[in-house]
Amino acid sequence: MFDALSERLGGIFDSLTGRGALSDKDVSEALREIRVALLEADVALPVVKDFIDKVKTRAVGEEVIRSVKPGQQVVKIVYDGLVDMLGGEEADTSLRIDSPPAVVMMAGLQGSGKTTTTGKLAKRLAEKGRKKVLLASLDVRRPAAMEQLAILADQCGENVSSLPIIQGQLPVDIARRALNAAKIGGYDVLFLDTAGRTSIDEQMMTEAAEIAEIAKPQETLLVADALTGQDAVETARRFHERLPLTGLVLTRMDGDGRGGAALSMRAVTGLPIKFLGVGEKLDGLDAFDAKRVAGRILGQGDIVSLVEKAAEQMDAEKAERMAAKLKKGEFDLDDLADQLKQMQRMGGLGGLMGMMPGARQAKQAMAAANLDDNILKRQEAIISSMTKAERRKPALLNASRRKRIAAGSGTSVQDVNKLLKMHQQMAGMMKKMRTKGGMKNLLGAAQAAGLSPDDLARMGGQAMPGGLPGLGGPALPPGLGGLPGLGGKKK
Repeated sequence: MFDALSERLGGIFDSLTGRGALSDKDVSEALREIRVALLEADVALPVVKDFIDKVKTRAVGEEVIRSVKPGQQVVKIVYDGLVDMLGGEEADTSLRIDSPPAVVMMAGLQGSGKTTTTGKLAKRLAEKGRKKVLLASLDVRRPAAMEQLAILADQCGENVSSLPIIQGQLPVDIARRALNAAKIGGYDVLFLDTAGRTSIDEQMMTEAAEIAEIAKPQETLLVADALTGQDAVETARRFHERLPLTGLVLTRMDGDGRGGAALSMRAVTGLPIKFLGVGEKLDGLDAFDAKRVAGRILGQGDIVSLVEKAAEQMDAEKAERMAAKLKKGEFDLDDLADQLKQMQRMGGLGGLMGMMPGARQAKQAMAAANLDDNILKRQEAIISSMTKAERRKPALLNASRRKRIAAGSGTSVQDVNKLLKMHQQMAGMMKKMRTKGGMKNLLGAAQAAGLSPDDLARMGGQAMPGGLPGLGGPALPPGLGGLPGLGGKKK
């Protein structure tokens, strides 16, 4: 979502940090470039103007100009400004779900991802919050809208149910029936998925206001498509005038939009952004954090989210087996296949690189080395074409076997050779971790990332891009952070 903006800002900051000293003129010119970059990213003009004014007040002064590293000072000031624009460090992005059944009303235009987001939130509360959740669709106009929500409820697991469908009922009557069902059934949370339109009209807003009056929701979330740019900001303003909105959810944050809506909506409406939707899968929902988003925009990465994703995807039983093997210095091709699958579950190379410090440079290196997420699938296909004995003992793979594996996986012998070389490098790295110095360095890095030695052991004790330990994935090419792996050439 923020790739274009990150690229533009990264170029501006590179020119600043590469200088030993800055003048007021240098800073002012950089701020003009930042202003243009934000406007091109579709950030609302009043938001850009306010942002630049605040940053300029802090950036143009003796304290910055005469500092030891003035360029980095300016970057820090811009980062703080982005955090403030996005809601600040102390913004409350949690859902208020006191006094069950707590009602959460979902509002938004048709096609914004409202129903899918309802399912994602229900799954999140059921799994992480241990809540009993009831879903009710109030959309009587869109074909199969009620059936879609019922299917999502089934996919969420046993703690999530959907209100039985009774054809012909009005939305306000469905809301009353859902409230009674939630009370009788002992549900902790009731989601009301309201109807949307392709554009805002008076009938829709009146209906939504009536439902809000009946249900008295503790949370009223506006779901907005981040790809709609400034239209999303106007939609938020119109809804906020008629409904007691308490927060925003931005969907399709994995799209190729310019990101301006995410930066504008919080500032324009004053409402906190609570969640970001990524993809169509039910686990594709991230809690919003202003510091993390600002860090990713400026290419500083998001290590905390990376650790959280690793912890969520970690299979405890497999991790224990892996830890036991690593203590013996063992690492076969089945282990490598598990790591490749885990990397795909965590968002693939692109997703992981977006969370690493220096993400802009890493993505440029990936493009230069012709690396993409398909390489993970190709490598997994190569390993799947091997026999069990070959996966356990790669030394068996002579020339004829490699040729057979290449033909079976639809790749080349060179691809097979690269995979085996990567495995040798990783196996060597695992053996080094058994040494005193290797473990000392690993534990030091783990401590810096907020992981305990026990966490490290459970997660597999391996190195991820940028030297972050314990995330259970293979290392990237030397050209992408100096680590061995995935077929890239050393820069």
